[in-house]
Amino acid sequence: MNQNPSVFGGAMIIAGTVVGAGMLANPTATAGIWFAGSLAVLLYTWFSMLSSGLMILEATTHYPQGANFDTIVSDLLGRGWSIITGLSVAFVLYLLTYAYIFTGGNLTAQALGAPLPVGQIVFTLVFAGCVWWSTFWVDRATSILIGGMVITFLWANGGLLGSAQSAILFDTLAGSHGGNYWIYLGTALPVCLASFGFHGNVSGLFDYFRGDAKKVARSLWLGTLIALVIYVLWQFAVQGNLPRSQFAPVIAAQDNVAALLAALSQVAGSGLVKVLSFFSYMAIASSFLGVTLGLLDYLTDLFSFGRNRAGRSKAAALAFLPPLVACLLFPTGFVIAISYVGFAATVWTAFVPALLLHACRKKFGAGKGYSVYGGRWLMVWVFLFGLANVAAQVLSRANILPVFTG
Repeated sequence: MNQNPSVFGGAMIIAGTVVGAGMLANPTATAGIWFAGSLAVLLYTWFSMLSSGLMILEATTHYPQGANFDTIVSDLLGRGWSIITGLSVAFVLYLLTYAYIFTGGNLTAQALGAPLPVGQIVFTLVFAGCVWWSTFWVDRATSILIGGMVITFLWANGGLLGSAQSAILFDTLAGSHGGNYWIYLGTALPVCLASFGFHGNVSGLFDYFRGDAKKVARSLWLGTLIALVIYVLWQFAVQGNLPRSQFAPVIAAQDNVAALLAALSQVAGSGLVKVLSFFSYMAIASSFLGVTLGLLDYLTDLFSFGRNRAGRSKAAALAFLPPLVACLLFPTGFVIAISYVGFAATVWTAFVPALLLHACRKKFGAGKGYSVYGGRWLMVWVFLFGLANVAAQVLSRANILPVFTG
């Protein structure tokens, strides 16, 4: 088989990794700042996360293909930062893999009419097999899944997009609320950061494109833009039909997504829930592929596994077996730690990229080969983006930031 990687295929890996089932919860998480506010935060987060990903790419170009966080961070920032980065990368990617095996396995079990453990094993074997075989098969699988997601998304939301009302969208039904929007900005920021995570795939794509950094950069741009468009359309569909004042029961519900879909079904009909369940499954599967591909590439670099089939098999065993076993023994154990993903992700999607670019240009100079746009201002921008997200999470946990309740 002629495995010629394309920018479109790379973009599908990025879009598939980014657009997880968590996007269904975005309208509820951003209900406080509503549509205009959510657009501003999504654009701010998209630009910041894309920029930090391109920073990682520039640093990666100065190392051999296959080099990942461990090699690059160790060389540029020292062993201490490498340990911190490695712990945060492993925590986020393993926990997400654990969560995706549970949710994807649950849906698989329901479809097969089988017990939950069977669904978890089948889900893992099928999609882990694609990751183990090659990045090329992840490229093809995510392309198919993203295509299915777009079809089901438009099918489910076609009516909602057409029936959106400007009075609901801009919350003018009950008149102006003055400062009752931006005070909820802090609680929306970390959710949006989690909606644009793809950084574990940058070094792997550089290897996949055989060192062609420009192709990787175009893949990052296209993939994240596809995700941004999907997010904006979903916000438009939900927040253009369900008034902000009616979000109280959705927010209060234990399962926000189920409550949101139930509320929307009153507008679009019960068929919406069924179609979006297909969308959710494909979103979970595509995110699983992207997240575990990043985890496998990281482990390959960390343990210096060979880039042959034997080396890939060792990395795959380390990537998939621990979360699968944990899921079989403790199906919902990830819930205890999932709320800390935002903290850990901020380390290697904001702080470390900014520091890497500074150290990279100090060591190798700027303008040699691929260079991300911007100079010192971009490093400061991304670092402050990280600080804003950490502050938002700390203040939220301390019950200092106001929380929108409907």
